Amino acid sequence: MQAADLDALLVTDLLNVRYLTGFTGSNAALLVAADGEEESAFCTDGRYDTQSQRQVPDLRRVIDRPCDVALVAAAADAGIARLGFESHRVTVDGHTLLASTAPGVELVRAPGLVEALRMVKDDTEVEALRMACAAADRALADLIEHGGLRPGRTEREVARELEARMLDYGAAGPSFESIVATGANSAVPHHRPTTAVLRHGDFVKMDFGALVDGYHSDMTRTIVLGEAADWQLEVYQLVLAAQAAGRAALRPGAHVRDVDAAARDLIERAGHGDDFVHGLGHGVGLEIHEAPTLSRLGDGKLSAGMAVTVEPGVYLVGRGGVRIEDTLVVRDAEPELLTLTTKTLVVV
Repeated sequence: MQAADLDALLVTDLLNVRYLTGFTGSNAALLVAADGEEESAFCTDGRYDTQSQRQVPDLRRVIDRPCDVALVAAAADAGIARLGFESHRVTVDGHTLLASTAPGVELVRAPGLVEALRMVKDDTEVEALRMACAAADRALADLIEHGGLRPGRTEREVARELEARMLDYGAAGPSFESIVATGANSAVPHHRPTTAVLRHGDFVKMDFGALVDGYHSDMTRTIVLGEAADWQLEVYQLVLAAQAAGRAALRPGAHVRDVDAAARDLIERAGHGDDFVHGLGHGVGLEIHEAPTLSRLGDGKLSAGMAVTVEPGVYLVGRGGVRIEDTLVVRDAEPELLTLTTKTLVVV
């Protein structure tokens, strides 16, 4: 805030409010003063009075609605001149309302200030990610062990069982709608589960994750039902090698585009560059997709403590596709792998 010449920041994104205060309710805003806590304030409505007393005991509380308007008025009363706001979250109509509330306060666009902090995880955050990854690992292991991946089942049946098993292992819910894609559907990067039936000889691609203490895990594994064909083995080994190259490139100071290139160049040299249609990975934490972005269009460098995915894929339209994805934490020595399920091709 000081670098941006702001007197205070109005935080209205609920995940950013949670990150800064620990509050988990569905309505809140936060006024953070640059010079200290005296002018800072937390606002929610009467439904969360008791909860906010417990979760946000160290800030002045305002019980009012709408919270953003209330805190802009509080900023005006405190003599705050330059108030940053999360312009990447506030609508045009919302900005008009805020500006009309306190004409003496200059509203200054300040996108991404909290997200920049969120990129680097502390030990508590990494532990939550570790637990979320463990829930996903154990759910997939159980699914395979108990015959959940077999010809005759539908994609939807597999997805529902996978999500139920993650709940059994401590997840509050899935990180996102699980992807289960069989046969030709596995060549669709973000396929949604259907009544398509798993068949002998199919690739089955599963992209899923668990939510623990607000933090998301993300993992993709691709298996084969029955004996793998030569073309399936070839594609799988290519993606596996690319994924290993991408993981090896994760180090503090590495540019995100260089990490993407470490995996992408290998796939392009094999003649499948046009079949790798998305970025290599993304940050993961309170959101399933957050900064940084590992892609040809990404910007910035990695720092120790960032949690990211590495997920190259090769998708052969009409035949099938492979994606292999892990969640990792960038470390000074080598990245810490949080998703521990084997990446050796599993043939069920």
